[in-house]
Amino acid sequence: MSDKDDFRYDEDDSVKFIQNYLPQEMKGKCSDDDINYIVDLIYDFYESRGYLSDDEDDEGDIEIDEDELIAYVVKNAQKDGVGKFEPEEVTFIVQGELAYCDSINMFD
Repeated sequence: MSDKDDFRYDEDDSVKFIQNYLPQEMKGKCSDDDINYIVDLIYDFYESRGYLSDDEDDEGDIEIDEDELIAYVVKNAQKDGVGKFEPEEVTFIVQGELAYCDSINMFD
């Protein structure tokens, strides 16, 4: 069993974590479905950049350009007609998702 198998990612826990992570002025502004959608876009971005590959030769640290990730999420949300998310809102959700992943040792 590899170290990557030691964590248990739970989508519902992720959403709860992010809802709690959001600043007070954003609480209630983003629904659970909004957060799930944005998190899905985050992982679409990772996949499009090859960050989720299981390539054994690629064990180096991955540098994620947060500005590029946020622009990707905002652009795709507008394209999909899902909602008009402000970059600041997306930033908090991205940071919340990263904090959740850290809390379950996903990146270790």
